[in-house]
Amino acid sequence: MENSQTLSSENKLYTLQLASKLESITELEKFIDNLKDELSIPEEIYANILTCMNEAVINSILHGNKENPGKKVYINVESEHGKKLIFSIKDEGDGFDYTSIPDPTLAENIELFSGRGIYIIQHLADQVVFNKSGNEIELTFRY
Repeated sequence: MENSQTLSSENKLYTLQLASKLESITELEKFIDNLKDELSIPEEIYANILTCMNEAVINSILHGNKENPGKKVYINVESEHGKKLIFSIKDEGDGFDYTSIPDPTLAENIELFSGRGIYIIQHLADQVVFNKSGNEIELTFRY
């Protein structure tokens, strides 16, 4: 694990910092694989986590940090009582207005190449919260 810390007898905190380049996704996937093994995350939840985290981190790298390798993407994961995981993904960008994301299921958006990441995240995670400036997202998964 990149960095882990015990918060209490049943809670743990894990952290990871990634350079803003798409190659960092490999490091993210290894980090999530290690979490799956250490915390005995069920396969279905693991698949949802992997999909959501890939989408969120790619958005942070491409849109938030504009692929500036000098900027980082910060990931914190809190495991609560072996029943819930809370992922926080933050970039060093200016953020965005998460309330004005076009619906990718509308006819005018259905054939667009991009614009589905947040939609996918909102349907796979149990809870999704953005900070006010839009440069941090918190994803909760229960298992």
